[in-house]
Amino acid sequence: MNNNNINDEKTNDGEQDMLLDLSHISKIYGDLHAVDDISLSVPRGQWLAIVGSSGSGKTTLMNIIGCLDSPSEGSVALDGRSLEDLNQSQLADVRKNVIGLVFQKFYLVPHLTAVENVMVAQYYHSVVDEKQAMEALERVGLKERAHHLPRELSGGEQQRVCIARALINDPELILADEPTGNLDEANEKVVLELFRRLNAQGTTVIVVTHDALVASCAQREIMLNHGQVAGEKWNDKQAHQRFVAAGGRTAVSGDPNSPAAAVYSSPAKAAKVDTADHTGPADGARNGTEADHEEKNR
Repeated sequence: MNNNNINDEKTNDGEQDMLLDLSHISKIYGDLHAVDDISLSVPRGQWLAIVGSSGSGKTTLMNIIGCLDSPSEGSVALDGRSLEDLNQSQLADVRKNVIGLVFQKFYLVPHLTAVENVMVAQYYHSVVDEKQAMEALERVGLKERAHHLPRELSGGEQQRVCIARALINDPELILADEPTGNLDEANEKVVLELFRRLNAQGTTVIVVTHDALVASCAQREIMLNHGQVAGEKWNDKQAHQRFVAAGGRTAVSGDPNSPAAAVYSSPAKAAKVDTADHTGPADGARNGTEADHEEKNR
């Protein structure tokens, strides 16, 4: 865990180690596999987008990564710790110290100002420090709005308060669920630029989205459909080369060495799979029961 001040840049050299490693993860509700046998590794400093239509399994996967839910099968390693070995108190410590969560819904306390909402996160971590909270707001361009209530802020400003709140404890991983879903185009650009800057400073960013433009800003995209990996796309050639050199593996469902898994190695091939149900790797929702399970996890 990096305990430097949030304004200190983290190094992002050529060597990478895996911050997150999922091995054969499944989330099962009766006969329903909301997440189905997914293996995925994410190195420190990567910007990953998890893409899929409603009901594809992306929010369920995010909840597992964020220690908000546990898998029915498989193992999760985050920041060198096997999560299945941790109790609820220890998982809460991981969420508090390693992960910064950003949601589509802002979850700001309505009677607290912007700076006080940021300080709430400090309260659960260590010592409340208004100066540090102000620095976090300044980092997202909201220093002048620090003493405004949420109702006095625009949607884009409220989302930036949420990002400042996520940054206050200097997390290794920013995990964002549809962070631009409620924003107009101008504010979407502001938020994406914030993520770009954070990633350039070495912070690992995972964004869950159905928006192709948002996904294209990431170095790497993983597409989900019916709870399975339907494709992987790289938007940054150098990031891909570093990943391969570090021993990173392609995200898959099932055995990575099986012929069935190999067909999902690219979005172009994934688009040809399951054509009876959809026209591309992220098109088409699962049945209502599957989508309902995922919606309950939001």
